[in-house]
Amino acid sequence: MTNTDRVTLGKRLNTREVSESAVAMLDERGTVVAWTQAAEQLLGYSAREVVGRSAALILPSSEKTPTISALIEQCRARNDWSGTMTVRHRDGRMLDINHRISMLRRQDGTFRWLVSVTDIGTLSRETGNGSLRESLLTHAPIGIIVRDPQLRCVWVNDTMESHDGISRDRRLGQRLTDSLPGFEAEALEAVMRQALRNGTTAVHEYRAWPTEDPRREHAFSASYFCLQDADGKTLGVCGISVDVTGSQRARERLAILSQASTRIGSTLDVMRTAQELADLAVPLLADYAYVDLGESIPFGEEPSTRIDTTSDRPTAFLRAGQASIHPGTPESPYARGETVFVPPTSPLASALRTGRSHLEPVLDTSPGTWVDHDPARAQKIREYRMHSVMIVPIIARRAVLGVALFLRTEDPVPFHEDDLLLAEELVTRAALSLDNARQYTREHTAALALQRNLLPHRLTGGAAVEVAWRYLPADAEAGVGGDWFDVIPLSGARVGLVVGDVVGHGINAAATMGTLRTAVRTLADLEMPPDQLLAHLDDTFQRLAEQDADAADQTPTVVGATCLYAVYDPTTRKCTMARAGHPPPAIIDPQGQVTFPDLPTGSPLGVGLGVPFEAVELELPEGTLLALYTDGLIETRDDDIDVGMRCLGTALAHPSHSLEDLCTRATETLPRQAPSDDITLLLVRTLSLSPTQVTSWTLPNDRTAIPNARHMAARQLTEWGLEGLQDSTELIVSELVTNAVRHSTDPIGLRLIHHQALTCEVSDTDANSPRLRHARTTDENGRGLFLITQLSRRWGARPESGGKVIWAEQALDSAPSHAPAPGTPPPRKE
Repeated sequence: MTNTDRVTLGKRLNTREVSESAVAMLDERGTVVAWTQAAEQLLGYSAREVVGRSAALILPSSEKTPTISALIEQCRARNDWSGTMTVRHRDGRMLDINHRISMLRRQDGTFRWLVSVTDIGTLSRETGNGSLRESLLTHAPIGIIVRDPQLRCVWVNDTMESHDGISRDRRLGQRLTDSLPGFEAEALEAVMRQALRNGTTAVHEYRAWPTEDPRREHAFSASYFCLQDADGKTLGVCGISVDVTGSQRARERLAILSQASTRIGSTLDVMRTAQELADLAVPLLADYAYVDLGESIPFGEEPSTRIDTTSDRPTAFLRAGQASIHPGTPESPYARGETVFVPPTSPLASALRTGRSHLEPVLDTSPGTWVDHDPARAQKIREYRMHSVMIVPIIARRAVLGVALFLRTEDPVPFHEDDLLLAEELVTRAALSLDNARQYTREHTAALALQRNLLPHRLTGGAAVEVAWRYLPADAEAGVGGDWFDVIPLSGARVGLVVGDVVGHGINAAATMGTLRTAVRTLADLEMPPDQLLAHLDDTFQRLAEQDADAADQTPTVVGATCLYAVYDPTTRKCTMARAGHPPPAIIDPQGQVTFPDLPTGSPLGVGLGVPFEAVELELPEGTLLALYTDGLIETRDDDIDVGMRCLGTALAHPSHSLEDLCTRATETLPRQAPSDDITLLLVRTLSLSPTQVTSWTLPNDRTAIPNARHMAARQLTEWGLEGLQDSTELIVSELVTNAVRHSTDPIGLRLIHHQALTCEVSDTDANSPRLRHARTTDENGRGLFLITQLSRRWGARPESGGKVIWAEQALDSAPSHAPAPGTPPPRKE
């Protein structure tokens, strides 16, 4: 195929820059021989008024205005002439114009002048098109052909030959189909006939390979004008073509970059962002493209400033994205997600090492080149005839994230420097998105790890409740949140139940959640009732917020939180609960009846309203289901919270189901969108202690109570089969009752609870809690609590209406954990 055969028609293009020009033809003396409708519209003269007369008709009468003969001489000397000048409209006003005068030749050697004129005022009013129009008319080399009504070439300028490689002799006297055999000329000739038929301007765009650049496709815009004589009769059609390759490529580049802004970085996922870069490059820029990232990048780790490729061992990367004009990306021996090795002698390694791009317009695949250092890659390169390559390192914040490679296989045109500039711009934009995604992944992973470490890994309800839970983090876009839940063992077989939600997402919310969970456990260990615990937790939260406010250069990390805290006692089956702006719990009785108790709402933590929290006490039948949750479970963007609460109640109204099944029903069957907030659900089914597991006595407040208490305790342990704990229990009971007799005046209560441990409780009317101290050898008192600490696994005191309770707990499967320390006096024998 010859160069002249390699011409294809392109799409219609609105090239107003040429089509709105006024065109006229002059003979060698400057007489107008042909006129166009555009010229009439611009200058006001009809063809009848101007054809056959000198072009001086439109020149102003001024000494500074050159004569027509002077203009003709200048044009003859330059062969082409362009510039600006002033002309006279038919109504007498003056117009400033851009003009271009081009010489046309005929087969017999005679010539004509073609004048293209555009109003400068129009250019200034349409600045968006003006600069390009001016360039087309005054700077770009334009090809001009005049054809007769039968579309035979009559006149042509010298520039046309450089456009399509057809000489003047081959063109003159011939139709387009005669000059370009094999060229789809019918469409262009149809455009010419349209101009002849309607007398209007017709525009079309086509592509060709000029003789001076035969390997590179060029785009040409052609405008066709109908030429008329003095009687308005059609003389022929004039075609003006201009090379618009540069402007077209600029438009294409802008279009690709515009797509890059919307198609690359649509998510904060490293692998998806890499694939978006490859998908955009194919087929707009390349036939095949891939993106390889450092193996640690998709996991959020920090990249290095330079990747070491100098060692003899290949450098490992992860294939993060690839795309091809062929389905299934057959050009690569590696699949997406697989490890790829870069040979140290390849241009890939050089680009990674230096941070500079590599352009190889003609890929050298001869034996012995770097291609052969990777046999699998070499086989694909030769199989698919990869002939041109661009390698661009992916760099963000002066660190190398990986490399992008672009190849041409089917497209015969090699890559050029402007292609490399476009590729670098695409990769630069993708690098920013990749680095943002990497940093997000790192923070998101850290927040998830922090939250997983701060949330409980194992929960047990002891003898008080059965426990099950679900925690579902928010989706990747929203990030990890600040939900938490806990089941806290308390004295007397009781448990504390807590669910909370810190406002916001991310690592700060997770860290605040950990702080609040620790604070709740600490306050619960102090045996605080729910309303007092929330008051102290609110105070803690406000202090955290005040610390953030003191740091002027730090964004507050804490905004607010909600919390619900409940204490359940299996000996009385009573549950005391209070909430701080949190949704109320769902209570499902053994018959499946669902209620949401009317608890005082309370203000969220950290709001600082100063309103005291209120607790409510409920008696729950054994087997009652208690559901504590965060608002992510019941809130949707489309429905009220009441709808979510009803759906939750319906999902849980199956008391015969296991807790795990109910958790699954509640979290998976409720209709909602992808979660934008964490979902937390804590389910507990209440248990109760048998009356045979709890024994209590009321003792008089005198010295006789001490031996009686020891005797009653020993007898009860024998009934329970806990003789191995008798000695230690007698010591504990003796010390606790002695302290009660000494510090109170009213009757004393003694209670033993046999559950998963043995708990001994002594209650009195003294509100002051005891404290542990170390007695000197000469002191007679102060060793009681020290002895209890050695004999029990834990002990404590809790306030109670009208006094306090001191308790000590021992493990069931052991004898006394510690023998009395040397020098410790025996228990008092009263």
